[in-house]
Amino acid sequence: MADVKLGIQLFTLRDSIQTAEDFDKTLAELKNEGVSIIQISAIGPIPQTEVKEIVEKYGMDVCVTHTNFDRMKAETQTVIDEHKMINCDCLGLGAMGDDYRKDLASVRQFIKDAEAVGKMCYEQGCRFAYHNHDFEFKTVLEDGRTIMDVLLEETNPDYFWFIPDTAWIQIGGKDPVEFLEKLRGRVKVCHFKDYIKADTERGFKFTELGKGEVDIPACLEKLREMGVPYAVYEHDIDWEVSAMQSCKDSYKYMLKIAEK
Repeated sequence: MADVKLGIQLFTLRDSIQTAEDFDKTLAELKNEGVSIIQISAIGPIPQTEVKEIVEKYGMDVCVTHTNFDRMKAETQTVIDEHKMINCDCLGLGAMGDDYRKDLASVRQFIKDAEAVGKMCYEQGCRFAYHNHDFEFKTVLEDGRTIMDVLLEETNPDYFWFIPDTAWIQIGGKDPVEFLEKLRGRVKVCHFKDYIKADTERGFKFTELGKGEVDIPACLEKLREMGVPYAVYEHDIDWEVSAMQSCKDSYKYMLKIAEK
């Protein structure tokens, strides 16, 4: 049973990675906590040469990114080359745009566009990977299937991988452990995210790992059994502590359950 490398999704710390100086300070603080695995997402307009320099300075393994889809489509080779500069072999997309969610035809257009990127990635030893929210499970198309059903059934496993998000899967009405099985062989990185039920418009709030509804230890065991190499902590909104403290607390929790 393979071990899972644990890290931090920098979207959680997005306000602290908008300049090269802040990016450097953020990685320094994470490194001091023992973090060596990161996902780069929502980073500021920092030249890739500087990103590379700072990543290498702290010995960070960039397991995946979230990258603008318009750039992926229009400048695919440039984006791949930028990823290779930081030794990252997985181009992640945070979500499909609203125009792709309207009906079955628009979802199929998304698949066509994504797989054009994914094919180029595959041919160069990289992968394209899609990060889910809850709408993929809740949006029912005219043929009775959900968006996620279509993504699972109509995409090429060589060209289209997934970045499963534990909280969004459960909020979407699925058991994360059971759903992960459907993605076997198509996951490099999983997002560990937790939430609590709350009297809000959405009916929930995100929280630190181990404090909410998601059975994170069971998810970790499933990733191990599947041979998924990475899991990173992500927290979107609803802060009760600072973003950095949230990362520190959740990283310690991941390390603790990984020892069992």
